[in-house]
Amino acid sequence: MNPPSVYIYKNPGFLLRKMKKTIILTILASSVFYAPAYAKPQTSLAMTGSPAHLQNFQSFAYATPNAKKGGTLKLGATGTFDSLNPFIVRGQPPLGLNTGQMSLVYESLMARSWDEPFTLYPLLAESIEVPEDRSSITFQLNENARFSDGTPVTTDDVMFSFETLRDKGRPNHRTYYKKVTSAEKLSPHKIKFAFKTNDDGTINREMPLIMALMPILPKHDWQEREFNQTTLHKPIGSGAYKITTIDPGRSITYTRNTEYWGKDIASQQGLNNFDTVRVDYYRDDGISLQAFKAGQYDLRKELNPNKWATAYDFPAAKDARVRLERIKHGRVEPAYGFIFNTRRALFADPALRKALQHTFDFAWINKNIFHGQFKRINSYFPNSDLAAPLLPNSQELEILSKYKDKLPTDIFTTPVVTQQVTNENGFRDNLLVAEKQLKEAGYKVRNDELYSPSGNKVYFEILLSDPSEEKVALSWSRSLKRLGIYARVHTVDSAQYQSRLASFDYDVIAGKWFNSLSPGNEQSYFYGSAAADQNGSRNYAGVKDPVVDALASSVPAAKSREELTATVHALDRVLLRGNYFIPLYYSGFDNVAYWTKIQPPPKHPLWGLAIESWNAKE
Repeated sequence: MNPPSVYIYKNPGFLLRKMKKTIILTILASSVFYAPAYAKPQTSLAMTGSPAHLQNFQSFAYATPNAKKGGTLKLGATGTFDSLNPFIVRGQPPLGLNTGQMSLVYESLMARSWDEPFTLYPLLAESIEVPEDRSSITFQLNENARFSDGTPVTTDDVMFSFETLRDKGRPNHRTYYKKVTSAEKLSPHKIKFAFKTNDDGTINREMPLIMALMPILPKHDWQEREFNQTTLHKPIGSGAYKITTIDPGRSITYTRNTEYWGKDIASQQGLNNFDTVRVDYYRDDGISLQAFKAGQYDLRKELNPNKWATAYDFPAAKDARVRLERIKHGRVEPAYGFIFNTRRALFADPALRKALQHTFDFAWINKNIFHGQFKRINSYFPNSDLAAPLLPNSQELEILSKYKDKLPTDIFTTPVVTQQVTNENGFRDNLLVAEKQLKEAGYKVRNDELYSPSGNKVYFEILLSDPSEEKVALSWSRSLKRLGIYARVHTVDSAQYQSRLASFDYDVIAGKWFNSLSPGNEQSYFYGSAAADQNGSRNYAGVKDPVVDALASSVPAAKSREELTATVHALDRVLLRGNYFIPLYYSGFDNVAYWTKIQPPPKHPLWGLAIESWNAKE
């Protein structure tokens, strides 16, 4: 027998075969340890933690599966509408045509549970595949899914929706969907989206959920029409309702589709119970309230605490034909306040913004205008555990320490709190603090008027769209006048307000950021530098801060609830330290008045009022 070395020398093919075999075995062995785990089909997806419902659940807890179907739900809205295209910045779509809660016409690939921070269940997609690193998501469409004209929902429609919204949709759609690196139709009912990696090599963990909430448009209804234009064309959707009657700007009627494809799906059980939903529009909220009292519509969510305390003492409420209910909820309340536009030279000065924090007399306003019903906002995430505590804990400190060279040192040791006082003397003291801070920053008073260090008079406009906000704005304006600042309160109609909002044509607005229990990519859209110059974005204040950018982009990367909470605390603290708005107030309740011919479900969800779970009374 030849020794191995001689055999190899005489038979070089043996060496090649042996090397090939070794390489293959090495690859196979390494794949066991290093290849990413293949995703298995699943029927639900939570941003953090585990879904509350198992695969074969029957319905959401806030829905009543055997609820009576039928009747009419009449709703009232203030303002007007001029477009049936809810996916672009232009125009004002009507209530019921949006793609969040109470989306009557359009559906997304998965349905959101309003009893959990952020968990999705089957809808147009019956199952999904998501690898552990969340680098992609594959949707298996329900083959029974149909649009209201009977056309099947296929991956052609999903691809069309993705490409159209990415290229022509609202800024948030364009921002999110550009994080997709590839979209691949695997079959008529299966499609896969893969996502970009961040600069540090990680994946944006919220992207699978964002894609699952993408509204699906029928390609055959849109492909021959200009997408980025307003329209009154009645849309075709896959949702439970169809638009049947339109009186542009005044009313819209939705009729339940008796052939609705999804009526037996668990996520839709006990929902969409009315045969007809009609929305009437009123010029202002005062007229709308009187219409409700006269029985012209059925349910009213009262946002004005003064009206809630004083305006519902009428015969139908006394004899129980109208019921008043305060629904306690656990969602994040809007971060509502007077928002400074830092694109304006006046409010680019952080010293001015800081001093103005002392000029809002919340205690007096809450007592004399709102009957003590409100709490002062002290966070961008009020009414939740996402609000930053007075001082950072160890986990938050670890996050903040990454940016210590870009942050003021006192942010680590000094509480960032909203200026609150309990009596008139306290507010006088606050004004003295503001006066001192302005003087130290180089502001001077001449002839009872305040001038900036550059010699310009400190004057600005407070832009409003709701007349009910005027009392609070005027109260603040009077307080400012004591410092020599003239602030003009200017209320415009909703169309003009939206136009000026989209183009950032304002000094100060009474605005809101609507955060959720599971904040994610929208944080960059709300406060990120890139969004500051993007017309139509919700970076109303024009925030441009590299630390805010870094923290906002870190929020959707959190892998646990604990990590998410600590990151949001850090973001909240840095934003508060920037003094970008005068925080106003929140309640933690939904104040709801309704005529008793309709009725709520036995249980309200975590998020509060869910109109789609109501039904006509027996």
